[in-house]
Amino acid sequence: MLNIGTKAPNFTLLDKNNKSISLSDFLGKKVILYFYPKDNTPGCTKQALSYKEMYEEFVNKNTVVIGISKDSVSSHIKFSEKYDLPFILLSDQNLDVLKMYEVWGEKKLYGKPYMGVIRSTYLINEEGIIEYFDSPVKPDTDAKNMYCKI
Repeated sequence: MLNIGTKAPNFTLLDKNNKSISLSDFLGKKVILYFYPKDNTPGCTKQALSYKEMYEEFVNKNTVVIGISKDSVSSHIKFSEKYDLPFILLSDQNLDVLKMYEVWGEKKLYGKPYMGVIRSTYLINEEGIIEYFDSPVKPDTDAKNMYCKI
C-alpha cells in the first residue's frame, strides 16, 4: 500500500480505444483508481456493475472512475461493450502500474500460492494526493464505500 497523504505516482496506460491516458490528466478532479484481477469474471463484473450503477453520482461529485487490470485492450473493449461500462478501463499487461501501486502480490487459491492482482482501491484528491486506500475490497460494496469517502 502506498501511504495516505503522499503524491500518487503518475502513469500512462492505454484505454479501450488505444488512447494513452495519464493519471495527471485528471488533476483538478478526484480519482477513484480501482485495481481488479480479470475482465468478465463474476467478482470483477459485480464490481464494475456497481461502479456503473453509481457512475452519475461520482460524476456529480467531480470524480473520475478508472479500473485497471492486466487484461489486454481488446479484452477491455469486449468487457466494456458487453456491460456498457461508462468509465475508463486501462490495460497494464506489463504489470508496471500494478507493482507501482503495490497491488500485485501473492494470493492463495485452495491453499496454493500464486501471483495476481489484489483487489484494491485508491482515492486520489484533486491535487494528486492519496486520500484513502482499501484492500482487499469486496466487489459488491467497493463503489458504495468509495462514494462515502469522497
